Amino acid sequence: MLLAIDIGNTNIVFGCVDEKDEVWLFERISTNHSATSAEYAAIIRNILLMNDFKLEDIDAAVMSSVVPSVTGTVREAVRKLFKVDVMVVGPGVKTGLNILIDNPAQLGSDQAVDAVAAINQYKAPLIIIDMGTATTVSVVDKNKNYRGGLIMTGMGVAADALVARTAQLPKINFEAPANIIGTNTIDCLKSGMLYSNASALDGIIERIEEELGYKCTAVATGGLSELVVPLCRKMIIHDSNLLIKGLAVIYRKNKKN
Repeated sequence: MLLAIDIGNTNIVFGCVDEKDEVWLFERISTNHSATSAEYAAIIRNILLMNDFKLEDIDAAVMSSVVPSVTGTVREAVRKLFKVDVMVVGPGVKTGLNILIDNPAQLGSDQAVDAVAAINQYKAPLIIIDMGTATTVSVVDKNKNYRGGLIMTGMGVAADALVARTAQLPKINFEAPANIIGTNTIDCLKSGMLYSNASALDGIIERIEEELGYKCTAVATGGLSELVVPLCRKMIIHDSNLLIKGLAVIYRKNKKN
């Protein structure tokens, strides 16, 4: 069984993938910059045990990360637990992507992994949305070239900034209100955050398709996407396992080589 790990600024996602690239486990924890390798090892062990996995079930591991300070710590935790080396997506690891941006080295590993997964599973051209600390939008054209994309403020970051810069607005839980027109402060905030992001995604998809000159398959992932996608008017496929699937594809590709 392959252990796939994606380290983001806010969360770390863990997945277990079998030889047919079917995802059997998906768990999310908060990213802790001060945690030690032993602490992360204990967390990973507990995640596996509470999902009825044994440590000996894991015989390989692959990781993507946008948090360099945590990468080595989690990598060491995996080594301690499973006695395996971790393949880290980055220089020297083949993704199979034809990246056409100005400086391919600047492409985040999470965006590359998302794109690999989407190309492998869905029909190009593609618009790939990942809603995390930042919301990233990646564009893959009809020839499966990675053309570029957009980076937006994440919904959680925007909400935190709004609360921090105002005297009377409270922190909210993200959930769709009954109506778009709020009748109290909490519902107004919820409606504003969720529907503004849904409208932004609708508008961005429309403008990207206009620039490309053809319709695209839109796919969304990330912790907040499951709340926003149902509110969008555009057809967007929600795939919470996209990153895990992409990591598995990249691992198999490099293992064969």
